[in-house]
Amino acid sequence: MFVSRAGMLLMGLAALSGCAWVGGHTQPDWIEGVSAAYPSGQYLVGVGQAESRAVAEDRAYAAVARIFKAEVSAHAKDWESYLVIEQRGQSSAERRLTLDNLTRVSTDKVLENVQIVDRWIDVQKGLHYALAGMHRPQAETSFMERITDLDRSISDDVEEAHRSSDKLGKVRALRRAARNLVLRETYNTDLRVIRTSGQGTAASYRVSELAHELEQFLATNLVLAVTMAGDQAEPMQRAVTEGLLKEGLTVTSRAWEGDRSMNGDSGGSFPELLVRGVVRVWPIDVRDPQFKFMRWCSDFEVVDVTSRRVVGALSTGGKEGHLSEREAIAKVVRVMQETLSTHVAKAIAGHVYGEVELPVRASLPAGCPRDGLASTPASAPH
Repeated sequence: MFVSRAGMLLMGLAALSGCAWVGGHTQPDWIEGVSAAYPSGQYLVGVGQAESRAVAEDRAYAAVARIFKAEVSAHAKDWESYLVIEQRGQSSAERRLTLDNLTRVSTDKVLENVQIVDRWIDVQKGLHYALAGMHRPQAETSFMERITDLDRSISDDVEEAHRSSDKLGKVRALRRAARNLVLRETYNTDLRVIRTSGQGTAASYRVSELAHELEQFLATNLVLAVTMAGDQAEPMQRAVTEGLLKEGLTVTSRAWEGDRSMNGDSGGSFPELLVRGVVRVWPIDVRDPQFKFMRWCSDFEVVDVTSRRVVGALSTGGKEGHLSEREAIAKVVRVMQETLSTHVAKAIAGHVYGEVELPVRASLPAGCPRDGLASTPASAPH
């Protein structure tokens, strides 16, 4: 009787039904968590199980990554002083986003050193198994190289901050050093997991100390003043001020008098930077029978008070509509406050910290018209 090659294969599988692996292999020891081929002293391993090979491999990688993520989360309290400055005034849930960023950086670095080292199929159950492994000595070398690079950068930035006579330069150097130190400590936490001794490599600086130094310098040496003109000037000035405070900057509450004779609130310090803005609100006709629309615009300049030089500028604006003009104006005011306290304040803080570079002149298309407005500015509803 003629039997096709496919038929012979099926018969072979039936004969091997008592074995889990097509090649005749029995269940490997690593599925139970212990492997002679990949001993714990040399490897960190994770097992993944699924109905497909790809998913099983993904779960194996994730099993290894979870070990490190748990350690990073456990040590997060050591960096809380810095995380609070990073996201001051925001909810704890929002602060967790910063921690999530750190664990993501850690996970990416961890997975660079992990590979699938073995696979197995349980034919009877239709399950795929994958073993992900990290070779401890190789991973240790990789992480130590990164930590050494960060230590060098941190040391250079701290030295630059301590010798700099430029206040903005000092803030930016301390900021870089603190951020890199948090990242360095994230990698050092991973290193503790990799080493069987559980020991990391001590840093020359502490996150809390650098964070405190930066906070103290900002409070006493880099005070900002905010002044607003135009429509809704008072609530918009309040929104910008609150946003800058949330970003860890110090803002004087004294009215800006146009020169350095004004004393600040923080230890008598003079403002070093002036945030000068103008906001306009006006009705527009879009020929909509049901909605009334209002357009708004804002222009901001960041001025070095000593030199009177504009060091950064930005513009933003938008359009809002509602069933009545009164409601449209109220909606515009809410949107402006939110935009100014978040987008504008973050951009200005990023410029102060050296993380973004604001243009010296505001972008005209998004800003307020320079040749006057077509209609009379609107007033907020009472």
